[in-house]
Amino acid sequence: MNFDLPAEVRELQQRTQRFIAEQVIPLESDPRAAGAHGPSEDLRRELVARARAAGLLTPHASRELGGLGLSHLAKAVVFEEAGYSRLGPTAMNIHAPDEGNIHLMEEVATPSQKERWLAPQVAGRTRSCFAMTEPDGAGSDPGMLATTAVRDGDDYVLSGRKWFITGAEGADYAIVVARMEDGSATMFLTDMDRPGIRLERSMEAMDTCFTGGHGVLVFDKLRVASEDVLGEVGQGFRYAQVRLAPARLTHCMRWLGQARRAHDIAVDYARQRRAFGKPLAEHEGVGFMLADNDIDLQTARLHIWHTAWLLDRGEKGNFESSRAKVACSEAEWRVVDRCVQILGGQGVTAETAVMRIFMDMRAFRIYDGPSEVHRWSMARKIVHQASQGAAR
Repeated sequence: MNFDLPAEVRELQQRTQRFIAEQVIPLESDPRAAGAHGPSEDLRRELVARARAAGLLTPHASRELGGLGLSHLAKAVVFEEAGYSRLGPTAMNIHAPDEGNIHLMEEVATPSQKERWLAPQVAGRTRSCFAMTEPDGAGSDPGMLATTAVRDGDDYVLSGRKWFITGAEGADYAIVVARMEDGSATMFLTDMDRPGIRLERSMEAMDTCFTGGHGVLVFDKLRVASEDVLGEVGQGFRYAQVRLAPARLTHCMRWLGQARRAHDIAVDYARQRRAFGKPLAEHEGVGFMLADNDIDLQTARLHIWHTAWLLDRGEKGNFESSRAKVACSEAEWRVVDRCVQILGGQGVTAETAVMRIFMDMRAFRIYDGPSEVHRWSMARKIVHQASQGAAR
């Protein structure tokens, strides 16, 4: 793997850095950024307009759709810079769940579906949600999917309840995963303002960085036309993997930017704050924490870049994306936790951005599969590969 970045990627990295510093971070103190369920839709539209003017809107989408057609490695660089502000991914239209949905739609949707739902989303005019997780069913184990889809003439009738649906409030369309009568799963596309869909409530959550928060959705005999099936009937679980492996990695990229932001704040504080006759940074305990932060940041970046490199080579990268998700979520969390400790009282108040980063990031070790599930999945694959090797 060559660690030299192409000139065009470095230029894009620098342009993103300037955009975040000059156009996005100043809006972090805007009251519209402090909602209980994420930045307001009004602020999102303003941020999107700024990214559009800077030529940085939806950079991961294909050039045909108006994006920059970034490779996975280029995304790793750009998404980290966007993540330096909690509003950066929203501004550049690369936030969850829309970023993963855009990727899935580009891979699977029909031309008419792309025109109806994907093109406005890439342009930043609409948002989406991905409805799979359920209160008594699917979560880390998608095989427990309980929402049903029953064929009725040329339509399908969907019934069930979903929760932890990020971005649900205010979303324009949803990708809904439902179980078929034969036990397989299918993905369906639907506008969110249709009869049969109800936002039961928005959940109170530790993180508040996603526009639309996390919602509980009820599907009460929702009628979906057969032409609104996403991909092939019965292939929902396979398409979930198309979406989830790259989406796990982009989470790692964005949160790496937030961890680096917290580290930079802690370094600056430790250089200037004096205690017991010298700057905090000269005290061994604090210096060791700063060194460990650098180790964790670099380790996370290398996991991301390696997995991105594999995806760019056309490999599935499922094992590596699981490994990266565990390593990055835990390393980046350790960085932010140390930063809170270094900052002391300022770390547990809103005097700096670190408290908010700390609260937002904790969920990263849970969503898109908790660390324990990824470790379990990896262990099964490790043992299977060893068994195959022994058989040979």
